[in-house]
Amino acid sequence: MIELTGIERTFWVGGEPVHALRTINLTIAGGEYLSVMGPSGSGKSTLLNILGLLDRPNRGCYRLDGVETTALDEEARALMRQQKIGFVFQVFHLIPRLSAAENIALPMMLAGIPASQRRRRVKELLARFSLSDRARHRPAELSGGQQQRVAIARAIAMQPSLILADEPTGNLDHASGREVIDVLETLNRQGPTLILVTHDQELGARARRRIEMRDGEILVDTGSDDNS
Repeated sequence: MIELTGIERTFWVGGEPVHALRTINLTIAGGEYLSVMGPSGSGKSTLLNILGLLDRPNRGCYRLDGVETTALDEEARALMRQQKIGFVFQVFHLIPRLSAAENIALPMMLAGIPASQRRRRVKELLARFSLSDRARHRPAELSGGQQQRVAIARAIAMQPSLILADEPTGNLDHASGREVIDVLETLNRQGPTLILVTHDQELGARARRRIEMRDGEILVDTGSDDNS
């Protein structure tokens, strides 16, 4: 599903190059559950941004479901994000003036999905994440765990094949965080690939495959076919 070959990403800071990613070669099969760990500045978030088509590498090739993405224009990349990728962030990024149901429906509305179909899908997702009684509540009226469940429901509204989670428990207490991870792992067992970026070693160890990064390089890849 995912194939990175020779990926490099360099930023310029104060006239000096910062090598965020250095010759990354990585293959991830459909349906895998992968955690990406490492200290701040190791390249985790840069890698996630490239996987999510939010950033472009300076060099290398990124193939997603057989499509070479680095040559796509911005419109094609946006369409691919919409159709194939769901994002879950540490900050929930819910729209404050919209209800939980309206936040979940938003990506479907932007994609032009008919209202009747949107309503059915939203109702299904609210029930799935135990949010039916919070459908009309705005984010400020929800707990942190409930807000993140709304964000996850929104992320999978378009039924993506890839879920990217960047520190999804960072703003939650321990119990709510574990509840959110349970939700993500359940989704993964139903088919989508799950890539989790985390500083939490205990959390990262739950993944079937674990990558450790430092200084823009992959130092350890535990659980891949090459290392099993």
